[in-house]
Parts: sequence; C-alpha cells; structure tokens
Amino acid sequence: MVNDRQGQGSAPQRAPDAVDSWRRVHFISPLVRGWIALVAILYFVGREWLEGLFDPGTRGRGPLPEGVGLLLAAAVLLGIVLLVAAAFFVSWYFTRYQVTDEHVRVHSGVLFRQQRQARLDRVQAIDVIQPLLARIFGLAELKFEVADAGESAVRLAFLKLDDATRLRATILARAAGVETDPEHPENIVEAPEREVVALKPGRVIGAAVLSGSTIVLVVGATSVFVLGVVLDAPFVATSFIPLAIGVGGAYWSALSTGYNFRAATSPDGIRMRYGLLDTRSQTVPPGRVQALGIVQSPLWRTKGWYRVSVNVAGYGLAASNDGQARATLLPVGTREEVLQILALVLPDPGTERPVELFSAGMTGRDDVEGFRTTPRRARWLAPLAWRRNGFAVTSTALLMRSGVLWRQLVVVPHERTQSLSIEQGPLDRRFRVSSLQFQTTPGPVTPRVLQADSGTAWELFHGQAARAAEARRRSAPEQWMKPVVEPTRSSEPGETMPEAPRYVPDQTREGAPHELR
Repeated sequence: MVNDRQGQGSAPQRAPDAVDSWRRVHFISPLVRGWIALVAILYFVGREWLEGLFDPGTRGRGPLPEGVGLLLAAAVLLGIVLLVAAAFFVSWYFTRYQVTDEHVRVHSGVLFRQQRQARLDRVQAIDVIQPLLARIFGLAELKFEVADAGESAVRLAFLKLDDATRLRATILARAAGVETDPEHPENIVEAPEREVVALKPGRVIGAAVLSGSTIVLVVGATSVFVLGVVLDAPFVATSFIPLAIGVGGAYWSALSTGYNFRAATSPDGIRMRYGLLDTRSQTVPPGRVQALGIVQSPLWRTKGWYRVSVNVAGYGLAASNDGQARATLLPVGTREEVLQILALVLPDPGTERPVELFSAGMTGRDDVEGFRTTPRRARWLAPLAWRRNGFAVTSTALLMRSGVLWRQLVVVPHERTQSLSIEQGPLDRRFRVSSLQFQTTPGPVTPRVLQADSGTAWELFHGQAARAAEARRRSAPEQWMKPVVEPTRSSEPGETMPEAPRYVPDQTREGAPHELR
C-alpha cells in the first residue's frame, strides 16, 4: 500500500499489515449473540414435552409408543437447534471486517449483502463492550460512531478482549494521524492514561437513593395509600405495582451504569469505564464533545453532587438506558470532580477565573462573574428563576445556566455551534426579552438562553456567529496528532521563507495533569 497523503508526498511502500487484511470475528460469536433465541426455542418447543414427562396421566396416550415418541421429540428439538446454529454459523462466515489507513469496512449478509465503510478521521467515539456472557468467554464487542453514522454505527461482535483493545488502539492511532513504523505497522500499543475520577460504590448507591426516582416512589406510595384508605378500595394498591417496577428499573440503571465508574485522560481522548454485569469502556477523542451539561437535582444539593452529560455525534438523543449511559461523562460527582471533567473537555477555559466562573454557573444567581441574567422588568415571566437564568461568554466557550430546583449549566465550545435562532413570543415582546436556541448534534443537552434582554440577545446572536466561525477556523484538525503544514506563498529569489507552523498537541492530550485553576 502506498501512502500518498496530501502535503506529505508519496511515502515508501510498507509491508502488508495484518490488520489491513480481511478478518472474521470470533467463531463463538453466534452463540454469544443468539443464546437468547436458543433458550426461547428450547422453552417453547420443549415445554409441553417436559410437562408430559412429569405427568403420569398423559404418558402413553399418543399415537406412538412412549419411547419412540420421546426419541422423536428429542430429535425434532435437536434438529431445530442445529438449524438455528447453522444459520448463525453461515451469518458468522459471511461477516468480515478490514481496517486500513483511512477506513473501516464491514461486509455482512448472505442473501442480502451489506457493506459498511466508515472514515477513521470522522470517528467520534469508540467503545469496548462486554455483556455478561461475553465476559465469561473473554470476548468483547467493538463499536464506534462516526459523524454521519446515526443508528448505523459500525459494530464488530465479538472479538477476544485483547484483540478488541488492540484494534481500538489501532483505529484511534490511525484516526489521530499517528505515523506508524512502515516495517512493523502492527506494533501499536494502547496509549497511556492518567486517572482523573473514580467513584466508590457507596456514592453511586446514595445517588440512586437521592434521585428523582425516590421522589416519584414516595409520592406514588403516599397517593396509593391515601386513596386506598379514604376510598376503602383495596384494588387501588395494584396500581402501585407498575410504579414500583419502573422505579426499580431506574434504580438498577443508575447502579449498573455508575458502578465502578472511572474517567481518565490520554492522548486518545477521554476514557470512561463502568458497569456491574455488563461492562463498557468508552473513548471520546479530543474535540468530539459538542455540548456539555451539568445538572443538580434538589436532593443532590444536600451532598453537593452533580451529573455531567454530553452531546457527541452518533450518540443520538439517548432515549434508552444504554444511550443515556453512553452520553454520561460523570454519573455523580462533587464540584471539584466536575471541574476536572471540564478541564478534559475544555482545556482552555478562555478566562482568568475559571473556577469562579463555572462555580457561578453551577450554583450562582444574579449578575456575578460575568453572567448576564433576565432583566428585572421581566421577573414576572419567571418569578423564581429570573435571577438564575443567564449566560456568560469566554474566549473559547459559551456558558448558559438555568433552573432553580433542577440547576443546570450548559457549556458549548464556540467551534461546536452549528446554528442558532432567536425567538420572541407575545409576552416576550411586551417585556422586551428574547430567548436563543443553539443547535448542536442531537443529545441530552439542550443549549439555550432564556429571556435575555432583547438588545443583549441580538448582540449575542451576531457575536456568537462570528465567534463560532473564527473558532472553527482556528480549531485543531480532525486528526488531532497529525502535523499540519499550512500552505506558504512562493518566495522571491534570495528570500528565506519561514518554516510552516505545525500543530502540536497540548499537554492534556499528552496525558499530563491538567486542571482548572
């Protein structure tokens, strides 16, 4: 293969890479993927046979002798299982993947063939997932999102855990633009990391108990009890069962996604590991976070805890529990831990007082530390929140805060602002205020400025558009570890041209400690 990247000329031909060749996933992957289907078949087909086996009254009533019928039923059941296993085997045999310098390709399907190809320089996040059965066999699923993948993220299920980790390191290195040894391109090791946050199980359990699910459970239980006693209707108690199931599911989701949570920084980006039965290791490369949201619920305020969520291209709206977990950068953390996570997402806060500014965004009110809030004349539109709703602008990001009971702070880097709109309803016109909506990639974070002074809102509208364009022009390349050579003009005879500037990753991307100070 010849490397002829623009700006570098033709590189020497390198030896074929073992990863570049077409390969298959692990041969027991069909069992890990389809064990539920096999169990279902065994249950539905063999249930009646088992019932008849243990019921003396039904033995020998069939048209066939007892022993022959037993053998025939076992043969039919075995044939169905073998047929399903053969289908899984054929699906496995026709599924192949290939990793090159620029793309990941996955071919699958027997009758209906499907070919997927994703550009490495568009990788937004990459996960190593281990369901419980896969952990037993030492396997893992590799899943990565690209900017335009949506629900069609590329999946490789399942690989040996070591192979999945090595392949993730290879994909991230090539996505970053790292030049490998042409003689030994397979010698790519996982980048070192520095742990930033590690959650203890006690805090995760406490956060689940003090969550909004507990409020719903208490209110629901009280209502059912009061209605049952007052109306003397015992059947009302049955309505509590769906509520208990829903709250129990919420508790389990919080525990399973927050248990053993760890966040670290590395040259590859932000790494997160978590899981109770199913474990997941996520990697979000530098510059892929489109928006960040910090939320504090009323009960968490007594402990000083916060939740940090992000919008990342490919993660979607996070409607499911799995999507919500993937979009969570910190399930529950203190103010200091939140500031450390912010330092990973926004290495340059763009202000000389970052701690004071972000603290005012998380807990503050009124016009402090540069925040501009709803004018006093419009306080009747939000009697409790008008002093809290506001925004602040730094040289690198826009901060938007809102909420009184559920406090929220949204941070959007300037270069991640895709579009913005300004809105003004009849009451807004009466009080001369406007709201702004900022569009990024879909996700749980909704960036918006509520009920700002109309003149200030139009100033922010035009100013943010200019700041976003300038920030995108100065932003780092998609391949964050690849040197960039800017075009230079032709020199006159005898004139010495300066060396073209190169992009050098900052200390955070090299794994060195970095905090907001």
